[in-house]
Amino acid sequence: MEDNQNGGASSSESSVEVQLKSDEEVTVKRQLDRGETAVAPSLPNNGGAGRFSRVSTMPIEISDSEKLEAPSSRIKLERSKTERQGHNNIHPEDAAMIFDNKIPLQQKLKLLNRIATVKHDGSVVFEVPPDLEPHVLGGGPDIVYNEADIEPIDSNELQCIPPMQIVILIVGTRGDVQPFIAIGKRLQDYGHRVRLATHANFKDFVLIAGLEFYPLGGDPKVLAEYMVKNKGFLPSGPSEIPVQRHQLKEIIFSLPSACKEPDPATGIPFKADAIIANPPAYGHVHVAEALKIPLHVFFTMPWTPTSEFPHPLSRVRQPAGYRLSYQIVDSLIWLGIRDMINDLRKKKLKLRPVTYLSGSQGSESNAPHGYIWSPDLVPKPKDWGPKVDVVGFCFLDLASNYEPPQPLVDWLKTGSKPIYIGFGSLPVQGPEKMTQIIVQALEITGQRGIINKGWGGLGDLKEPKDFVYTLDNVPHDWLFLQCAAVVHHGGAGTTAAGLKAACPTTIVPFFGDQPFWGERVHARGVGPPPIPVEEFSLQKLVDAITYMLDPKVKERALELAKKMEKEDGVTGAVNAFFKQLPRKKTEEDQDPPPPPPPQPTSPSSSPFSFWNCFGCS
Repeated sequence: MEDNQNGGASSSESSVEVQLKSDEEVTVKRQLDRGETAVAPSLPNNGGAGRFSRVSTMPIEISDSEKLEAPSSRIKLERSKTERQGHNNIHPEDAAMIFDNKIPLQQKLKLLNRIATVKHDGSVVFEVPPDLEPHVLGGGPDIVYNEADIEPIDSNELQCIPPMQIVILIVGTRGDVQPFIAIGKRLQDYGHRVRLATHANFKDFVLIAGLEFYPLGGDPKVLAEYMVKNKGFLPSGPSEIPVQRHQLKEIIFSLPSACKEPDPATGIPFKADAIIANPPAYGHVHVAEALKIPLHVFFTMPWTPTSEFPHPLSRVRQPAGYRLSYQIVDSLIWLGIRDMINDLRKKKLKLRPVTYLSGSQGSESNAPHGYIWSPDLVPKPKDWGPKVDVVGFCFLDLASNYEPPQPLVDWLKTGSKPIYIGFGSLPVQGPEKMTQIIVQALEITGQRGIINKGWGGLGDLKEPKDFVYTLDNVPHDWLFLQCAAVVHHGGAGTTAAGLKAACPTTIVPFFGDQPFWGERVHARGVGPPPIPVEEFSLQKLVDAITYMLDPKVKERALELAKKMEKEDGVTGAVNAFFKQLPRKKTEEDQDPPPPPPPQPTSPSSSPFSFWNCFGCS
């Protein structure tokens, strides 16, 4: 999620292993439902584990409703006592088994334990031999798709699609919600009823935009604090597990109601004809299966396997392991949530449980995916097929109705363009020290600066500085146009806003996809190498500011901004959504007669009753 971040790193590295032993009791239990907490030993120093690749994961939970094949086996979550040198070297036969959804639970757990070590900071390490060919780890012969061969949807087809009821299920922070408000508003322009279901914290944000709101469970502030503390999805201690699982269960179990319950404000009935969701909603694919309606997944970070770059939640250095990183992340997330998903399927959706024989995430891999970023920044990988689209950044216009406070306007007029520094919706650890570093760096480089307080509490100055202005949230599409450069956490939306404003960008990643965006910004030449938050220092910030002030960097930022001006991500997302809707193939579709004017459908009509309309012209 865009703004879910982490704090400083621990000085020591530890690991967590999933081990199968027949002579020990089950210590991993369903903490949430039973109110119990798994007891884990203290975390020893792991020494030298940092050389391995890193993949963030979910906590591993075993549902007592899922039976193991061998009754004598037990599953235990324990801390490794030493770093087993070379134990996680991936061999071809291991890779083949990882990609095999038919292997039993025990066998897959043994495999993951043999090739991967989960560390206490929420990461998994695994090693790929340098001489291993990419196709051995599931890449296969590279399939190159020609976009020119993929027929786009015609504008007339958009006009002739009868009104639908569309629910958008979004889990995350404000930065995750914002692009979907823009998409929802555009869908409304085509006459569709759009419900945006997200956390209650964003109710006013959604309603003011003119969309229908429905509350999902979970508190994004709690989730963000959890990510900061644990540097990922894996809890740093047993006391953290119930907190996270409570949040996830609230989210997952609120999804069915969001798709079919009346509007909470007006009582008007609602029944979704289609679902748009982001991956952290987790239960979206299962709700779509139960309701027998189409699902389209949109996200601001890569979630579809590719051989061109690793999963953003991983740190795989060898290209041979790029595609494999997606499978490992997917498998470990599924290990952590499958008991809740199966409870949802049985209790709420009246569906059969999903087992390992059915694949980790059910049928999500078959759902079309749309990625919300500029193809000029990250081109669509050549091995992504026609069911995957890169639509462009989706911007919501907040600047046109924004009236900046007069003190800010006056301050901007008193000198050169400032450098923006802010870290969004994340709780910053040590905000006083970070503020001191920021002020000193601005003073050394002779720059003026705007510090965004955010949720982290930055900007509390012991004494006012005329070259520093502190503020709360201001629309980025207005503020960044007033700035010479920007320094931020690297959420996809904030990154997009800075690049659109032609601002050289320094990314200080905390968690998740932010290192990915930091690397992309640097590779594009519009910013220095990312500065991980645990490495944030005065010298590195001074060097980053100096890098951004280079006229050549500004030229490249202007060049990228001009290319982004020609993109329309919102239109691209809407077109991708309608293009990917299932179409009913009939003889009439091949040579259709002139159609009558489209008639409105009842609110509860099924989308499968009007696919023939795609044949109109």
